[in-house]
Amino acid sequence: MAEPSPAGRAAAALLSALAGAGLTDVVVSPGSRSQALALAAAELERAGAVRLHVRIDERVGGFTALGLGIETGRPAAVVVTSGTAVAELHPAVLEAHHAGVPMLLLTADRPGELRGTGSNQTTVQPGMFAAAVRAEWDVAAPEGDEDVAAATALAADAWRAAVDGRGPVHLNLAYREPLSGDVGVEPGPPIAASAPPTVDPVVLEPGPRTVVIAGDKAGEQAEAFARAADAPLLAEVSSGARFGPNLVVAYRELLDDPAFGGAVERAVVFGHPTLSRQVPRLLARDGLDVVLVGPPGGDWFDPTAGRGRPVPGVAAAAPHPDRSWTGRWVAASREIVDRTDDLPYTGDPDAGGPKERRALTQAELAAVRAPITRRFLVDAVWRATWPHDRLVLGASRLIRVADGAVPGKRIRVVANRGLSGIDGTVSTALGIAAGIDPAGRTGTVRVLLGDLAMLHDAGALLRTPDEPAPRVQVLVGNDLGGTLFDSLEVAGTADPAAFDRVLLTPRPVDLGALVAAYGWAYQRVTTRGDLDRALTAPPPGPSLLEVPLPR
Repeated sequence: MAEPSPAGRAAAALLSALAGAGLTDVVVSPGSRSQALALAAAELERAGAVRLHVRIDERVGGFTALGLGIETGRPAAVVVTSGTAVAELHPAVLEAHHAGVPMLLLTADRPGELRGTGSNQTTVQPGMFAAAVRAEWDVAAPEGDEDVAAATALAADAWRAAVDGRGPVHLNLAYREPLSGDVGVEPGPPIAASAPPTVDPVVLEPGPRTVVIAGDKAGEQAEAFARAADAPLLAEVSSGARFGPNLVVAYRELLDDPAFGGAVERAVVFGHPTLSRQVPRLLARDGLDVVLVGPPGGDWFDPTAGRGRPVPGVAAAAPHPDRSWTGRWVAASREIVDRTDDLPYTGDPDAGGPKERRALTQAELAAVRAPITRRFLVDAVWRATWPHDRLVLGASRLIRVADGAVPGKRIRVVANRGLSGIDGTVSTALGIAAGIDPAGRTGTVRVLLGDLAMLHDAGALLRTPDEPAPRVQVLVGNDLGGTLFDSLEVAGTADPAAFDRVLLTPRPVDLGALVAAYGWAYQRVTTRGDLDRALTAPPPGPSLLEVPLPR
């Protein structure tokens, strides 16, 4: 066996110390300059200290690490080589930064003497992620025992920065040849976690007509406050607060109604609202008291141009004195949702004689065979998802349809709404699936997205041999293009041919052939009955379910 090199020893010391700190998942994309890190990760996997996930596409690897961080709450480490490989991480890093998801970026680099010389695969990697990382270290190539010891100390600082800062941390690690050798690894001692900060909530007195707005990743605290304050809860579908007696599903329509939206005097905002124009419009209104409950990480949402009151936490002194305030919102919302429901009423099975029962049977068969609409698709997926499942929603038209229609349900919903990008949705979901605790009750990770979001992340379908097959069902609402643009101003002002060419961008891809090449199961459904059956009994491994939709 080859003698251990300084690069191999330092890489092993760094990853061993991180494993001791609590690192459980390492995502590796192959490369020459990063080989010491990759081999050390493989040894730690063999020792049972970490789970290793190999992805040949660095962008896929970055979003896989993002999904792991979302599911576990701990930073996953993503290892890449130098040059463009580092830049491929940028989309996932930006999403992690804005969404407050911890992540460790271990990027290999050329040693100092090769920088600025035009050496192959060498660019300026320090500072590449700018303000999107919580902390950054540019580490010189290791030479001796002192540098190996420094790698252990660096691991503690990096881990705390990622955990406490709830965001990405960049370790740019220069290595000099020889790049690898026979190095034993052993998880280091635990690193003491920082004590969570103490939050003294601001107590809000009852009086002003208040609504609670729960944006992405608001969490259950938003629903708890809405109940305590007896205020209407305007909870987005990925908020983690879309349940409870105060939930207002049709909040967009009611905010547009002067009798409801115009009567609001105070808004308490949790998380990051991104799915409507009505919420930012409300919060920008002069004279409205806006209380912004700060997120544990990521951006502080404030569309008020500085007029909002940022607070670290909030509590209700008492319920609102007008008990009918919330009741009117909830009742009006139910009426709107029922009116727009496209689930057919087929009649009372216990009413009438043989003629009526035959008519009922025919109506039920017609309903089962009816074409699938967007509304039916999101309702069906919502009904099929339970607390032990995960539902991942892509940045497609369907998430907005779901937000305006699906009822309250206490399930785990994830969406990359930090920047609301179309990229990395399938990769994120696969990271979530890989991060689920195998000791717990595991269900299905369902991914609901449009055809363009699916094609944008097609590389995520590539499976790695010897890694567990995830129980993931990708549902593609295929309307041949980005029909979200149909709802924007440009749809009515642009030349139709130009609109289709540069915005709608239809791509008639044979999804069945595509996923078969990657070894995924495939099914195409066109009726409501077939959709319900496919959701009830998904294949045990990775599968894709294509649902054609009208434009």
